[in-house]
Amino acid sequence: MTILRRLIATGLVPIILLFYLPTQADRQMTDDETNIDDSRVQHRSYTFPATGEKIPYALFVPSTYNEGDAAPLIISLHGLGRSYDWLMGYHGFLEQAETHGYIVVTPLGYIRRGWFGSRATEDPEDADYSEQDVMEVMGLVREEFNVDSNRIYLWGHSMGGAGTYHIAAKYPDLFAGLGVAAPAPQRDMPIEKTLERIKHIPIFVLQGDEDGLVTLTRRWVSKMQEIGMQHVYAEIPGGDHSLVISQNSEHMQKFIDFFNIVRKRY
Repeated sequence: MTILRRLIATGLVPIILLFYLPTQADRQMTDDETNIDDSRVQHRSYTFPATGEKIPYALFVPSTYNEGDAAPLIISLHGLGRSYDWLMGYHGFLEQAETHGYIVVTPLGYIRRGWFGSRATEDPEDADYSEQDVMEVMGLVREEFNVDSNRIYLWGHSMGGAGTYHIAAKYPDLFAGLGVAAPAPQRDMPIEKTLERIKHIPIFVLQGDEDGLVTLTRRWVSKMQEIGMQHVYAEIPGGDHSLVISQNSEHMQKFIDFFNIVRKRY
């Protein structure tokens, strides 16, 4: 983008746009679809700095929010192919966020299958943009609302779990606590290197034992134990990959209960 700005200054914008448009063509109309019809959820969009496109995100603000009091923030990352507002529909999530005063935001990640930067995509820029979208949306929320900088939490389901590991490791000073549900990191993702960067951040891991990813999750949890990382692991007997968290308010509440007790450490 530095080169693009330089060319804009020289008046060569029309020429460069001919080469730039194919990158944008990776986005589909379905990337911006919504699935949650809930008056508590705000469906918003903003101009993505890297491309100038309008990118959606969903926001929940508890009724108790007061500008004078800093509120905790939960950034929630969806699974592969899901809509940007998908996690807003997880059973009990918004009720629990309301009860405990959490602002909740669910970024798209630029496209539905961008992996939030945690692995390569067909177009390498999509992975970069996916991660950048999360950071841009977090910045927008922090700019608009009085967010407690010691209580910013990141969690994700499946692809979003992989994104949680990746983004937390890249920005290890931002988050007070992490959560992953049935995480799907790339199998050759460096476990020890990743966890060493987030060793100081408490994490809650939820996994169904009938999910094919359970063996991989156990490897990650074993390494957490080995390096002395603060973690809580809940392995759900008979739990699958999806419904164990999306359709179970008791399991969703485990994440909120965990975030309620962890704070950023100095």
